[in-house]
Amino acid sequence: MNIGGVKRTNEGFERSLKTGIFEATVIAVNPTLEQFKDVLGMEVKEDSKSIEYLGEKDGNTTLRIDFWLLAKDDSKFKVSFFLEDRERENKDKTKNQYINSIGSCSWAGDENDLPKWFSDRDYRQAYVGEEELYNFMRIWLSELDYRHAETTLMIDWKKLMKGNVRDIKDQVGGEWSGGFGALATVITKEKEGEVKEYQGVYNKAFLPAYVLKHFKLVDYTNESTLAKLSSKKSSDLKPHERFVLNVTGEYGCKDYYTFSEIQEYNPDDNVAASSEALTHSDDGGEY
Repeated sequence: MNIGGVKRTNEGFERSLKTGIFEATVIAVNPTLEQFKDVLGMEVKEDSKSIEYLGEKDGNTTLRIDFWLLAKDDSKFKVSFFLEDRERENKDKTKNQYINSIGSCSWAGDENDLPKWFSDRDYRQAYVGEEELYNFMRIWLSELDYRHAETTLMIDWKKLMKGNVRDIKDQVGGEWSGGFGALATVITKEKEGEVKEYQGVYNKAFLPAYVLKHFKLVDYTNESTLAKLSSKKSSDLKPHERFVLNVTGEYGCKDYYTFSEIQEYNPDDNVAASSEALTHSDDGGEY
């Protein structure tokens, strides 16, 4: 079976890199050694960092949640989210971020200032990394009606920070899950004097599957098109337009990407890459 261009070698894996928009489904969450082999078709060593999901930062517990995605061409991609057991506040500590029972987030200096659409549901202060995780899960679990008063989407935080992701794993292939759009990227890093490239997936925004057709009709890399989008009111933006502005904005994607349908990566198109010989990573960039 073709697994995204993977070729096993004595040194590890050589994976052809890809960029662009693709439709995906989730096939694994924080896989075990056995799941790497049986579900993903990959051999991973017992001491690999690939299966070390819990960690620590500044005395706080951290958790990496890896979602493995399957594209329609059978390519497999990993998108990761990083959680920290620390409540999220802005830099000058004047505002806190809150999250409600369907995973929506809002900022406020005082709880009384939270918008009614948000505070009508149960809410609490959000932890670092939750916003990105729940933005993804709301798109992935697209069969849930988030407008309904009885809908809930909230994972027990204490269990989660012990590495227990069973509640998330149970959603793989479940009744609420569906296909969605994601952006494959190429990460370029210098390591030990050598420039290496890694496969990535942008983790700050995703797309409903039904809007993917728009990327075949419009060139969203065109400067005039982007300028028109930027001039729109936020309330007038369509989901794919909001996605484009998220990716291209000041705090958007810093890696190489294209808005075309997913394709093999051509290093010659990446002006940010070094002119030195580039090495595709097999030492942890993929896992």
